[in-house]
Amino acid sequence: MITIPESDLVVHELCLGSNIFGGNATEAESHLVMDAYRSHGGNFIDTADMYNQWVEGHVGGESETVIGNWMKSRGNRSEMVIATKVAKMDRRPGLSAKNIFAACEESLDRLQTDYIDLYYSHEDDQTVSLEETLGAYAQLIAEGKVRYIAASNFTPARLRESIKFSEENNLPSYIAVQDLYNLVDRKAYETEMAATVADLGISNIPFYGIARGFLTGKYRPGVTEVDSKRAAGSREYATDKNYAVLSTMDEIAKNHNAPLGAIALGWLRAQPTVSAPIASARTVPQLEEIVQIVELTSDEVEKLNALSA
Repeated sequence: MITIPESDLVVHELCLGSNIFGGNATEAESHLVMDAYRSHGGNFIDTADMYNQWVEGHVGGESETVIGNWMKSRGNRSEMVIATKVAKMDRRPGLSAKNIFAACEESLDRLQTDYIDLYYSHEDDQTVSLEETLGAYAQLIAEGKVRYIAASNFTPARLRESIKFSEENNLPSYIAVQDLYNLVDRKAYETEMAATVADLGISNIPFYGIARGFLTGKYRPGVTEVDSKRAAGSREYATDKNYAVLSTMDEIAKNHNAPLGAIALGWLRAQPTVSAPIASARTVPQLEEIVQIVELTSDEVEKLNALSA
């Protein structure tokens, strides 16, 4: 377990992504995955109000509903750390105070809880003043409905501006970011955001930690059929350079007697600004590929750094 910097949130080193719960994964499948995650000591689940509005016949909120039903049936809300988000749901867009208050109440209802541990601004909204957005979060925190806030998909400049405004005006401050980052998708985060996060003393809880499944090793040259509803998205990583990364990961995985997904997440945890990377699983066997906590040696990290740079 680790403590997320700038907070007292004690979480498992794998944050379980739920963007497929209630979508690609049925409610029954999702409950089995969460049960298995919990059996490994997992307690940190990431969701958003807009999950899974992109699925035909869905309107958003499905993932939160699945998680809420699971926590209620298991009676384990107090044992869990739940992160959700506001701003990108089609019917609840943006970061106005009115929208944040309404979206929060709806998320609380779907999650069947009276508080959210970590509440993200899912994207920036420059049509609304920082004073209004952060003031809304301050009210939710004062009411006990939110414990901490974080930011996703912000630019480094806006993240700095937001945190500076918080500090100067005694308002809640973002304690983390959630940005795309993994072993084969490094440039966007490392170009500027990583240094910004380090300078601010916060951390990244990165999404797509296993590159949409590519880093589990199931996508190889010549492999045409993969049991995954996200196969098309993973294929974008199919390059000679990335296949070379997989080959080296194979060697490292043998050293640790661990699946490739666990090696990919171990590399992320070795990065100085990362706290708990996010990865999702549709089935229990898929969860078993990512839930093992592996501590890579410095030589292994450097070898992967060089190959994936």
